[in-house]
Amino acid sequence: MRIAYTMAPGRGDTDLVLHQVAQSVIQAGYCPAGTAQINTERADAGPCDMDVLVLPDGPKVRISQSLGREARGCRLDPEALESAVGIALARLPVSDCLIVNKFGKHEAEGRGFRSVIADALALDLPVLVGLNQLNADAFLEFSGGIAQQVQPDAAEIEDWLFASIGERREVA
Repeated sequence: MRIAYTMAPGRGDTDLVLHQVAQSVIQAGYCPAGTAQINTERADAGPCDMDVLVLPDGPKVRISQSLGREARGCRLDPEALESAVGIALARLPVSDCLIVNKFGKHEAEGRGFRSVIADALALDLPVLVGLNQLNADAFLEFSGGIAQQVQPDAAEIEDWLFASIGERREVA
């Protein structure tokens, strides 16, 4: 089983690097499943809109809710996220790897991409996950200590992912 995670220090930096990696994987002729997050700043200076591109070629799904400028609660739209999860799950059998933009609160609580990650590993697909410190303990427990940390550098992540895809193809 090949599973890795990356954590970038700045707000939105993990999203940017994983989106870049996903595009490189596609340009190299591979077919990733999963999601890459695209944040769009809002003109009203409120929190950014969060969209995910379901890999490899869409659709783009808005996973954030507009709760107003003063809202402090979670903006995740669980139904929209589960829609993206369902599409990604359906694409697993014809994919070379799984990229998940974030193992977030939803996954930490047993929902979201958690079962898709498990299914991808059962299919012997390499899995790459974005992570933040808030959910790191839940992810490390979920992965049972087998997940490898990769620095948040696109070239380093691509090296790990391409090598993992190659190992899978050699075994198959």
